This record gives sequence, structure tokens and C-alpha cells, in this order.
Amino acid sequence: MRVLAAMSGGVDSAVAAALAVEAGHDVVGVHMALSRNRDQFRSGSRGCCSIEDAGDARRAADVLGIPYYVWDLSERFEDTVVADFLSEYEAGRTPNPCVRCNEHIKFEALLDKATALGFDAVATGHYAQIVTREVAAPGTEADGGPRTVRELHRSPNDAKDQSYVLAVAGPDRLARAMFPLGAFASKDEVRAEAARRGLSVSAKPDSYDICFVADGDTRGFLQSRLGSRPGEVVDVDGEVVGAHDGAYAFTVGQRRGLALGRPAADGKARYVVDVQPATNTVVVGPAELLSVDRIAGEKALWFDGVLEHEPDGWFDAEVQVRAHGAPVPARVRAVAGDVSGAGAADAGAAGGGAPGADGSGADGSGADAVGPAMEIELTGTPLRGVAPGQSVVVYRGTRVLGQATVARAWRAPAER
Repeated sequence: MRVLAAMSGGVDSAVAAALAVEAGHDVVGVHMALSRNRDQFRSGSRGCCSIEDAGDARRAADVLGIPYYVWDLSERFEDTVVADFLSEYEAGRTPNPCVRCNEHIKFEALLDKATALGFDAVATGHYAQIVTREVAAPGTEADGGPRTVRELHRSPNDAKDQSYVLAVAGPDRLARAMFPLGAFASKDEVRAEAARRGLSVSAKPDSYDICFVADGDTRGFLQSRLGSRPGEVVDVDGEVVGAHDGAYAFTVGQRRGLALGRPAADGKARYVVDVQPATNTVVVGPAELLSVDRIAGEKALWFDGVLEHEPDGWFDAEVQVRAHGAPVPARVRAVAGDVSGAGAADAGAAGGGAPGADGSGADGSGADAVGPAMEIELTGTPLRGVAPGQSVVVYRGTRVLGQATVARAWRAPAER
């Protein structure tokens, strides 16, 4: 196959490219220039896709003996990933830029360009596995037999697993993706492979945090783009307890940086429980208000073959709401309609409330169908600090079943 290897300049993508070459593919390396500032440098382990990274990627390609190019995707990155980051925070939501980068850059802009140039697949250094298997399809006897399904699974390297941020790519785009590091159980194994092959990035530190906020100061970045917008911090009773320079800089579950003028009456810590962009208000309250056991997800995406084998609607699974969060048991179902207002009747928990007494808006009844969505009921330990805008990924064991963006999260009222 003709394979385009996305080479970030790190050890993971370099080894992924090496393994693709070793497998006999016709490999071309490409580095994505995502920053508009061509002189951007790393700050320790912060940031990525810098001029230094481009040089490291070129040296790795030279060692592997493959052609190497730099593609300027900085405008697309700014217009999608960075723009989404700013607009989501401005709307009082909590974005995940790594998810958006996989959606709009690696498995849209990069993959589409690779396909147009005649490549069969894109290889990346992600830690995840694609498993291909044959499944019986409805009407198998009539249509001639089973069909092939490509499943996305977790990496055996729990510490580095990236299936959470890859789920947004969906089955169609992942059908043209390769993850050569899928079977590696540790980063040490990958570094050893790099050293054995003479790749100078074998000891290069991992990048972390948000790549376009290289100094790690997210609040400062937001203020530089969105400006100062002074407002009030209030408690759940509406009493003013502090001030801020922009509600956009706060997210549900946040404790640090609140600068409250006075402590709570009970002396306990307070957390952000709601962000209200319309009034530029941040609401704080006790930790127990962050605990949720219901989630409504919008823009849902399901992997091939999942829903057709869950004919009764609700099915048991596990859900995860952070890149390295622990999965928790849940009941999940696909719905159609606008779930963004679910829970408005009993608002008060993190990011929302419980559905109305008649259930309208929770299952799509009484709401205009605006796209696929999902409902989630946690059946074990409640989750804490789930914020609108986060990605929620549905698993069964290691397999990814689907993904959505959190629209609302709430705690169901206690039974009387």
C-alpha cells in the first residue's frame, strides 16, 4: 500500500513510520505545520509542531530513507481547532482541542489530501488498535454472507491509550488509518525500538498540554484573544462572593484560581458548578453539586454494527469523559433530537439538571430532530465535574462503540 506517515517530530510517529516501512509499504513522511508563527519553539515539553519538531521529523525520515514533506495546515488549524477552542470557552463550555485536531486536521484535512494524492492510508503514532472481523449482517442469506467490520479498540498501554480522542474520527475515516503502535504495551518499548533503529528522537520528552498554548497559560491565552470581561462570581443562592476578568476562563469542576472574597459558611472548598456566558457570571458551590449520574450527548457517532445489535434501545456499556479518565458502568441508548436543553426543569447540578417530569426533551419527543444524540445513565459511581463540551466515549471492554459531545449533565432526583 501507499502510506502517508504523519510525522510530528516525536518518537511515537517516527517509530510508526519505521514499522510501516518494515511492513513493506511505500511510505512518504509528512510533517504538519500547524502554527502561524514559523519561529515558534518548544518550552520544555510543552507545545508541538514547532520548527524544532519539523527538523526532528526530517532527520527521522532521512534515517528511514523515505521522502519527506512539510504541509502547511496552519490556516485550517486556526480556523477549526483554535476557533472551536475559543468559541466553546466563550459559550461556557469545555472543549478538548486534541479531539478537534483529530476530527478536523489528522482525519479530515490530512486524510482527504492524502486520498486525493493516491495514498491508501495514513499512519500515525497514536496508541490504539484497529481490529477487523467478520460479522453476520441482517439479511445475511439474501445478501450473500457476512460483512467486514473495523473496530477501534484501546491500546494495551493503559497510560498512553488514545482511543478516547480517536473515537470522533468515526468508522469511515478510521478505515483509511493505520496505528502501527497498537500492540505496544509501554512507551519504553517504543523508545527501545527507536534507539535500535538509530532514530535520534528515542529519548525526546513527550509533549503535553495544549499544543498552541506552549507556555501552559490557558487563561492568559484566552484573555489575549477574547479580551478582559469583568463580571461576578456568585454562590448557588445568588450572593456575590468574588469577581473575575472573564467567565470564559472558568470550567465546571474548577477549584483553583477563583479568588473568592470570603469563605463558605461551612468552611468547605467551593468549585465552579456553572458558567453563564449570557450574564458573564460564574457560579460556585459545594463539591456535592458536581456529582452527576445522567448525561445527554449531542452530535453522536456510532461505530459500524453497534446499534443493529442493540435492538431494545438501552444497552450496558462503560463511558469515559476524559482522555485518561476511568471508564464507569452505564446504560446507554441512541436517540434523535435536540438534547441540549435536557434537564432544564431541574437545573442545579453540574452543567444542567434532570429531565422534565414528562420526559420531554430527554428522548427526542417534543423536540425537533437535529441529529443523532445519546442518553447515558450511570449505573455505578457518579462522575464528578462533567462539563458541556467534553467528549463522552462509549466502550464495551476495550472496544469503542460510539462518541458524543456532552450537552448536559445532571443528578437524577432522589426517590421519595
